[in-house]
Amino acid sequence: MRLLSSILSLFVCVTIAYGQSNEEVVRKIADRVIKESVLGFEATDNKKFYQKASDIPGNVNVKYVSPYTGWHYTHGVLNLSMINLANQLNDPRYFDFAARHIEFGFDNYKVFEKRFKHDVKHYAYPYGELFTMDELDDFGAMSASIIEVYAKNPKPEYKAYVEKAANHLINERPRMKDGTFVRAFPREMTLWADDLYMSVPFLVNMSAMSGDKKYINDAVLQVKNFHKYLWDDNRQIYWHTYYTDLQRNGIAHWGRCNGWILLSKIRLLDKLRDNDSRKKEIQNLLEKQILGLALYQGADGLWHQILDKENSYAESSCTAMFVYGIAHAVNQGWLDKRYGTIAKAGWEGLKKFKLNELYQLKDICVGTGIQDNLPFYYNRPVGVNEKHGTGPLIDAGAEILKLEKLPK
Repeated sequence: MRLLSSILSLFVCVTIAYGQSNEEVVRKIADRVIKESVLGFEATDNKKFYQKASDIPGNVNVKYVSPYTGWHYTHGVLNLSMINLANQLNDPRYFDFAARHIEFGFDNYKVFEKRFKHDVKHYAYPYGELFTMDELDDFGAMSASIIEVYAKNPKPEYKAYVEKAANHLINERPRMKDGTFVRAFPREMTLWADDLYMSVPFLVNMSAMSGDKKYINDAVLQVKNFHKYLWDDNRQIYWHTYYTDLQRNGIAHWGRCNGWILLSKIRLLDKLRDNDSRKKEIQNLLEKQILGLALYQGADGLWHQILDKENSYAESSCTAMFVYGIAHAVNQGWLDKRYGTIAKAGWEGLKKFKLNELYQLKDICVGTGIQDNLPFYYNRPVGVNEKHGTGPLIDAGAEILKLEKLPK
């Protein structure tokens, strides 16, 4: 019976990979996310549903009904990807997904802010990230998506929020002496590769919205400094972390953190003007990373959880990020179009091996901190349509659709 199930599963994967156009596949992926998204709350004890926060009794603890409802950087990534897809397909449903998500957060967070107990972790409260901004994770990517929604829905509270977040980012976040963003944990002044994405997309969008160059100048500084501290010249990929107290890197070339760095360069290049002398320098860093990543792509088109460890599992979120970043670089003319085959092979691998019959993405590594032993990275759990992978997958699909239209 198990053998029959495996054969049927393989047949479904082949059908998804070869039976439909890429546009049909991408739409079904995004539509599945929309279908699974419910804006509301449920009681943690009896699962009673509450449409809005003001309906929740003060003594009732609740959680989001849907994992797509929260206020985490992954929701910002998903919003940005849906907006990208809306623009690509000229379909407002996908923009509306992001707009509704942001509107719901602003309509409900004040109830939780009033009830917030400071002896409880901020992320344990619905929308705790929205009203505390304790970490870059809490506001950076979300603010980037708010700015893109604000361009069409110019609500004053959106502008006030991103201006508050920008002031916090520029003037209050911990940095190294050279201006590089760092975290306070697990040791003070620790540089995480992930934080390049938690800052750069917001900085460049804030620069575009405000016209203030200090934001995009900071984004350039971050990209160059993160490269300085995290690039492994021997393996041609990035380390996950740098410890300022030890003045050395961690031990893992984690897949997804390399994806965050790649996407950050893309976001920066999209906003840098062609006559900006720094653009060519960032393009060179992008090309260098892409050529390094190409060395670690598997025969199935996928990349591994630990990029340089083939005995680690094939991981979907980093693969989607690399597909998107490489395809976008080719589409923009920053990279020779022959390298588009790297992205196409990755996309086909995702469709063939990682999409299930419901158009959900399998084998997405869950949220991951930093550790000083490789087994930590080897053994991170995976999920289906886990929030760290859905946005990158939609972005990858949207960019593949553009790549298909390039002249041969």
